[in-house]
Amino acid sequence: MHPFASYVLRSYYKATGWNEDNLYANFTRSSSAILDFSVPRGLHLSISKSPNSLFKTTYSMTAMPSLNGSVGYIFTSCDLDVKSSGSGRFKDMIERFKVYDQPRRPERREEEWLAGENVTKRDYLMYGRFYLPTGRLDALYSTRLSPTVQALVAAISDPPSNIPAKMHSRGGDPSNIMLNLQHDTGKWCTEYTWSAEDGMWGVRVLHNFGKLGLHNESTEDLEKIVPSKLEGRNGVKRVDEEDAVEGGLKGRVSVGAEVYFSAKERSAGVSTGIRFTTQPDATPPSFQVPSSSPVLAGTSKGPPSQPPTTITALFNPMLGHMSGAYTARVSRDLALSSRFDFNVYSYESEWAMGAEWWMRRRAVLQDADEAIDSVAPPKIPLVHPESSEDVIGVVKVRASTNNDVSLMWEGRLRNMLVSLGVVSDFSSRSKPIKAIGLEVSYFSSE
Repeated sequence: MHPFASYVLRSYYKATGWNEDNLYANFTRSSSAILDFSVPRGLHLSISKSPNSLFKTTYSMTAMPSLNGSVGYIFTSCDLDVKSSGSGRFKDMIERFKVYDQPRRPERREEEWLAGENVTKRDYLMYGRFYLPTGRLDALYSTRLSPTVQALVAAISDPPSNIPAKMHSRGGDPSNIMLNLQHDTGKWCTEYTWSAEDGMWGVRVLHNFGKLGLHNESTEDLEKIVPSKLEGRNGVKRVDEEDAVEGGLKGRVSVGAEVYFSAKERSAGVSTGIRFTTQPDATPPSFQVPSSSPVLAGTSKGPPSQPPTTITALFNPMLGHMSGAYTARVSRDLALSSRFDFNVYSYESEWAMGAEWWMRRRAVLQDADEAIDSVAPPKIPLVHPESSEDVIGVVKVRASTNNDVSLMWEGRLRNMLVSLGVVSDFSSRSKPIKAIGLEVSYFSSE
């Protein structure tokens, strides 16, 4: 599950209209959600509180295998509607596979005027976490410099007493400060990074082919868009009556690359990648669709026009590393992913497979067939409603040719979010279980 700080950061990006999914750093997020999920180690507890819409606090403790904890504080310039762990949408609180909507140019916040003067303030987020008993301090500052430019400053301060002797002899220091500048225009997204610890400079570029998506459409706009694409009764076509897709999957292509150079290590690196993503069946994105729109009422029983799919390929010519991943949702509650890694210099390879299965609790509601057979013509939803079946958990499993098998369950018990996982190594008879852990998280906004 997302740590509370990450959940707040994503809520901040959503509130300010910033698209974090249009970054090259998140190029493989769809497949990584299934193949690279993090299994909790030991026993971990966290409690968070939102006294108001601007200020948040979070406390965490790890009881096993060693006792340690941390205290964190978050402050934002804009009001954030952060839900509690018992009432928030479950899928928003965990890392999962999803097909992201068309890239959009970052939105400009509405200007605020007071007595004829523009009093609009620049958005920012400040975060700090102090670890006990080590005394380590993490800090993050994010701000919007313009509608299409965002700056981030991240810092780590570790007391000298925590530095190992070997690192002391090499002149190493875990303390570091990193600057990151992001420029996103929707079609193009560029990142510039500088790290003080090793003097590293880096540039990342991502380009999306095809048209950009629209911004917040009004109800009238949605009613104009839907009938033009769907027709059936009364000239409106139902989702389950769409024409068959010919010529394979249809979607959009994105290409990206990164170049970095370390002055201290006197080393450099480069990588490039290409990604194909099917067009989502929900346009515009669900969080931008007005819930009061009559277009969104009703229930669709037809399958999507094409399975949500993401295909990525990465290549690092200097290291000789190649990676290809294929991820698709084969049914409403099941997504599968596979990835093949190969090194052209050492001929080492790894094949990883993973699955994500959603568990739901059925609710007693009117049968959808009765709604379709009613006198009134059925309404066409743009997004798949989750009111008929509540998500109560998700099971993730990952296996690779390295004999590592990971299994994790994430769900909600009463008002708490719970993660239970195990990592095993079938090649080891003496220690087949490498790690097992339980994580319990609770946060409240009341």
